[in-house]
Amino acid sequence: MENSTSITDAIWSQFGASLDMLENAINMCPEEHWETALDFWYLSYHCLFWTDYYLSTESAQFEPPKPFSFSEFDPSGMKPERTYTKTEVLDYLDYCRQKAIRLFKELTVNQMSDPWINSSKNYTLVEILLYNMRHIQHHSAQLNLLLRQTINNAPNWVSQAKKIADK
Repeated sequence: MENSTSITDAIWSQFGASLDMLENAINMCPEEHWETALDFWYLSYHCLFWTDYYLSTESAQFEPPKPFSFSEFDPSGMKPERTYTKTEVLDYLDYCRQKAIRLFKELTVNQMSDPWINSSKNYTLVEILLYNMRHIQHHSAQLNLLLRQTINNAPNWVSQAKKIADK
């Protein structure tokens, strides 16, 4: 019997693995490095804010969960008013993972060509998902480099996310 994987399963497998890699990097960051000039906390938060935004099929209706704000939309690059704790950031990661799982559970091949548009992007849904995954990997790599530079250790590569149950 042939083991078939749909395109949505394949994209989820890699998207979810990207989230797992980000989570592993955040978990490995020692508390003493969380809030330093290295900006580990901010890079983690920034990555998750945009992950959340790009997972919103209607970009104009996006609203981050509390305690997070729209600070990332500030054109001057202002950081949030306070440092988010590792627990808050990990909770945000779980929120994003659950949002992604809901999206991928419902996603059909036909919906992949649906438009995803904001003031600077005119993409299809599949393109914004791939763009989002690349963004997560970019910041996961940054965080892994910071971990190597500060504690001489970094998480292992994650090749695939776990399958979504009841797809």
